[in-house]
Amino acid sequence: MGMAIAQAQGLPEIVGRVLAARGVTPATVADYLNPTLRAMMPDPSSLAGMDAAAARLAVAVESRERIAVFGDYDVDGAASVALVRSWLGQLGLSATPYIPDRIDEGYGPNVPAMEALARTHGLIICVDCGTLSFEPVAAARAAGADVIIADHHLALETLPEALAVVNPNRHDDESGLGHLCAAGVVLLLLVAASRELRRRGRFADGRAEPDLMGLVDLVAVATVADVAPLTGLNRAFVRQGLTVLTKRARPGLAALADVAGLGAPPTSWDLGFAIGPRINAGGRVGRADLGQRLLSTADPHEAAALAEELNRLNRERQEIEAVVLEAATAQVEARDPAAPLVWAAGEGWHPGVVGIVASRLKERFNRPAVVIGLGAGEGKGSGRSVPGVDLGSAVAALAREGLLVKGGGHRMAAGLTVAESRIEVAMTALSARLAAQGAGAGGPSDLRLDSALAPGGATLELVEQLEAAGPFGQANPAPRLAFGAVQVSGVRTVGNGHCQLRLAAATGPALAAVCFRAAEKGLAPLFEAAAASRTPLHLAGRLEIDDWGGRRKPKLRVEDAAQAG
Repeated sequence: MGMAIAQAQGLPEIVGRVLAARGVTPATVADYLNPTLRAMMPDPSSLAGMDAAAARLAVAVESRERIAVFGDYDVDGAASVALVRSWLGQLGLSATPYIPDRIDEGYGPNVPAMEALARTHGLIICVDCGTLSFEPVAAARAAGADVIIADHHLALETLPEALAVVNPNRHDDESGLGHLCAAGVVLLLLVAASRELRRRGRFADGRAEPDLMGLVDLVAVATVADVAPLTGLNRAFVRQGLTVLTKRARPGLAALADVAGLGAPPTSWDLGFAIGPRINAGGRVGRADLGQRLLSTADPHEAAALAEELNRLNRERQEIEAVVLEAATAQVEARDPAAPLVWAAGEGWHPGVVGIVASRLKERFNRPAVVIGLGAGEGKGSGRSVPGVDLGSAVAALAREGLLVKGGGHRMAAGLTVAESRIEVAMTALSARLAAQGAGAGGPSDLRLDSALAPGGATLELVEQLEAAGPFGQANPAPRLAFGAVQVSGVRTVGNGHCQLRLAAATGPALAAVCFRAAEKGLAPLFEAAAASRTPLHLAGRLEIDDWGGRRKPKLRVEDAAQAG
């Protein structure tokens, strides 16, 4: 199949093999390489509750009601709030944003905040939250406001008594769009509301319709940062969003790219590892609303100031994370790193970093991971899962059983609150539930390779052709290539234990390579010894384009290495 694709499209065989491994056929390759939202966009009305939500939002626009948008403090929440604010702004309206403080209020709507908003707003839109907020929604309704929920987190059999709950993961939804992040759901709501306004004649007098395509950059950032699968509609969102980002029309994202040192058009990797963490930093260790303010502002000067502040907070977050990670890793290794669930808990661990540390533990031990910060007799934790293990439903089940104070999430991530005295019991029960799904049965993570290549074959043209199969991310990983018996001609340690390498080629220039966190992975001594003794190494990694200094050249991002022979 790979050869047939390569021949039909005039591509190198290695590219054809990569496409075939992703289920592409000669008949579908053209559409796969050029995914368009026009072809992929579903009818928003396929989502349960959408028509009621769109009609109510259209009424609020026409009557110029006061609208509030209640969001989560992560990237998906900030982007979702910014989507609604940007759309309303194009219609000449504004909305009151509300992002709860992670420490003082916790995740999602709370009764005092919703009552306060309801006293001064006719409509409250909860984005990336609200599906489990029964009491806060009821309080808002009692105070006189209508509530729309646009979310993607796992739902219970019953739903809050909102005017509409638009969530592809509610039990009666048959849209098949459960892979969307909240920002994707919100965009579909805005598409439906625009359609409803058009039906009502809002634009018949020549007034401009909102530019929905110009909002896709926000959906792209949220999709990648929320680790949503980059398949189907999500892949089209990210592909189109990256195109929008190259125009640098959104001051906040342009300023953030500048402080992150991105000198070239961003990639999906940049969204996940450079842009996303900085947006998140405000909600983790700073002011919770900084992210949505950055994404919503039209003022380049304000954007620059917010980006600098988020960049500073991101460095602070990294320092806090390093301390917690070291302590959490020690706990896991002392307990049982081969258990179906790895978990750690510590007094005073900052709630803003426990999710990141859980992600790092998950990567290191290839197990679902939960990290809990303790304080005042209670633990607030965050978990991350591995493919094939639904952590969110397991956590929600424990909450229903009373082992957790509260908890929920989605397949790959979850949040929970637990009494300190019940942590051991709760984690044992959670481990059992995850083991029943197969967690821990696979041993160390597999290193799956798409093909093999020599350093001299890693040309700029090949990398560009491979990138056409992207964007890459969750459920659509970038092609991983093996480089056998390669001579390392130079090693330099930079930053926080990263290694820059030069790989000798039999013909042509040497191939530049980088291995992030090489010291942490135990690979730095291997690289240094190989360079000193001229001992060849087997390497595995992903090719990318390095634009540093304005000169485009191929570069290998090394993920693993072993001594040859």
